[in-house]
Amino acid sequence: MERYIKTASSSTEIDDEVKQAECECCGLKEDCTADYIRRVKGRHCGKWVCGLCSEAVNERLYRSPMAGMEEAVRCQREFCQRFNSTTRLNPKLSLTCAMRDIAKRSNQNRSSSTPNKIGRSNSCVPKINLNNRSF
Repeated sequence: MERYIKTASSSTEIDDEVKQAECECCGLKEDCTADYIRRVKGRHCGKWVCGLCSEAVNERLYRSPMAGMEEAVRCQREFCQRFNSTTRLNPKLSLTCAMRDIAKRSNQNRSSSTPNKIGRSNSCVPKINLNNRSF
């Protein structure tokens, strides 16, 4: 029985070696080649980010091009940290907070779009006279 021993005789063989990389935003670990790790770090200011976080960073850059790559990666890392500390630990609380934020934004949008509101002068609920109890 013959044994095959892999030798690192050329740089391409070294680049083909699989290493585990951890996303600096969400903490996801992936098996990647050293060449791929180097290319991703080159695009993201020396930080390795997974594919999903990379898409989020690119979306942030598209929405606000003045922010810059470092700022976009930092924002994605902060988002992932908030997600991991709230949503994963307590999904019901996270849903409640998200609904509260949606309601706040909706209220802000409504109040900014209609500056001339008509206020109520009287209550819509009829008054109940507690002195005239007839049972």
